Amino acid sequence: MKRLWRFFPALPALMLSGCTVDLLQPRGPIADGNRNMMVLEWAVMMCVVVPVIIATVAFAWKYRASNKKAEYWPDWDNSHKIETCVWAIPIAIIFVLSCISFWSTHFYDPYKPLTQEQLAKEQAENNKPLRIQVVALDWKWLFIYPDLGIATVNELDVPTKTELSFVITSDAAMTSFFIPQLGSQIYAMAGMETQLHLLAREAGTYRGEASQYTGPGFSDQKFLAIAMPTEQFQSWVENVKNGGSRFASSEPLNDSTYVKVSAPQMKAPVTYFADAQSDLFEHIVAKYNNGHVKNPDTGKIMNMQAASDGSASNDTGM
Repeated sequence: MKRLWRFFPALPALMLSGCTVDLLQPRGPIADGNRNMMVLEWAVMMCVVVPVIIATVAFAWKYRASNKKAEYWPDWDNSHKIETCVWAIPIAIIFVLSCISFWSTHFYDPYKPLTQEQLAKEQAENNKPLRIQVVALDWKWLFIYPDLGIATVNELDVPTKTELSFVITSDAAMTSFFIPQLGSQIYAMAGMETQLHLLAREAGTYRGEASQYTGPGFSDQKFLAIAMPTEQFQSWVENVKNGGSRFASSEPLNDSTYVKVSAPQMKAPVTYFADAQSDLFEHIVAKYNNGHVKNPDTGKIMNMQAASDGSASNDTGM
């Protein structure tokens, strides 16, 4: 039994051997930046932490009771050198971290589309961005592809090497949309639209989640983000439209069926909709804003109440 205790220090490493840290395994340019900023800021902070740890051990050893050669200054009460270090080093660290945070916050602004340099590096400069509307529900995720006329629940399928332009809202409690291996998290709030631009560098299945507690179903409010080559994605779209998948719903997604889709549900199954109402996302946002929502094409405010009454939406010109 005593021999087993020798292996006790290795126990944490053994327990974590099957774990992965998605933030440190990026699969896209935005996730690369998030990882690099996190590692850089950690390295800067270690410039303070490591010397302090070393100094603590060194001082404890040098001034131990048994060391009769250690200096003894009973009248010492001040040192300008120590005070300079105590103040100057933290100020310098804070300044460096502030510069890093300021630059990264603006460069990786989630509302900004990917730059041409980023797209060229990923060989994606000639691919049209894919628009995806995301709705956070209790306790599941609804993904609407407005340009394709389809929608899914709890599964996000995307082509690789294509910019993903997300518009995100919530029809339930405030939460946060996050795919760690692809990039930044951003909040989803009822009546509001937030934006996020990502790109999947290579094919794979990545975990997506709600990173903010929203009630009893929070732990299961997860989804799979499946990235695939463009040709395979086009085949997947055709399969969804033809209703040939085992996840296919027999109903379209519109104002009437959305009532059932949006009902609170834990561990909701993956569902594909072959026909999704083109302005459903706008209706969801508008119902929290007295029927008004911004037109995604013109940027003007339009009244969705008119559309729900069977007539065309009206731009207010605002």
